[in-house]
Amino acid sequence: MNIAVAVTGASGSIYAKVLLDRLQQMKTQVGKVDLVWSTNAHTVWQYELGNDAYTGYPFKVWDKNDFMAPFASGSSSYEGLIICPCSMGTMGRIAHGISNDLVTRAADVMLKERRKLICVVRETPYSLIQLRNMTAVTEAGGIICPASPSFYSRPQSFEELADTVVQRVLQLMGLQTNGFKWGEENPE
Repeated sequence: MNIAVAVTGASGSIYAKVLLDRLQQMKTQVGKVDLVWSTNAHTVWQYELGNDAYTGYPFKVWDKNDFMAPFASGSSSYEGLIICPCSMGTMGRIAHGISNDLVTRAADVMLKERRKLICVVRETPYSLIQLRNMTAVTEAGGIICPASPSFYSRPQSFEELADTVVQRVLQLMGLQTNGFKWGEENPE
């Protein structure tokens, strides 16, 4: 499975970090992972996580204005796009078909091709406009996965807490994970 990942400037860089760490570990299920970062994504990562570890991932990184990226076309072999975290500005542009950068163009492609688009929104509370935008994306075939961690697995760290959301995102993408599943024995 080839997957594109977009990281926007919404708060919640820990979710992006844990997602990229997990995807790095899933070599048997994931062929390619390509990345695109919004203008503010690196700034928020550095502020929230206190490092520039985003430079160390082995994935192909595309400039946010490079429409030559393969996942910007419906003829590509990319099966999905995960936007993690997904800012409400990005959500609004996707909901209204505004493909002004690679993130929103890739989302547009996933929706028109009926492929997976998973938006990990990280905002609270939601305004009526934001709820309507999420409804529009859902009606178009996207999946809204709020960055709302679960506590069933009794996470002991921020990374474990974020992993409860990331495991769910990976399951929604169709990948097999060893994360906590209610009523099932946890193999980890």
